Amino acid sequence: MTALGAVLVATGCGPQTVQMSPPETDGTTTEVCSDLVAELPDTLMEAERAEVQPESEAMAAWGDPPISLRCGVPRPNDLQPDSLLEEVNGVAWLPQPEDDPTMFTAVGHEAYVELQVPSGYGAPAEALTTVSDLISEHIPPLPDGSL
Repeated sequence: MTALGAVLVATGCGPQTVQMSPPETDGTTTEVCSDLVAELPDTLMEAERAEVQPESEAMAAWGDPPISLRCGVPRPNDLQPDSLLEEVNGVAWLPQPEDDPTMFTAVGHEAYVELQVPSGYGAPAEALTTVSDLISEHIPPLPDGSL
């Protein structure tokens, strides 16, 4: 299982900064991820967008504790043909852990997108809906229904 490793760092009166590990992406993935991240909202689940360090066109974060998104992550090791997936607006998400998920990975598109929503925010439906709509718009599906 992949971990986001997001850590919030306070910066006084300025905007929050979240330390994250950027995914290793190729040129095509970087382009679609950059388009996706550029369209993400300034507020998600009533949390304000934070600065991300290191700067990356493939990552975004909101709030404290941070809701974090990484685009272009590797295919999850836990993803199997019989994995239980949640579909949100036509996008399939792999919830992890399965019994009480806080991390979701969008699968079935040319770039995998990881979204971590700490349990303190409640049900992640709003975040999954917002991100699903942008994935559908910016990241082409894999051919033949592949995951």
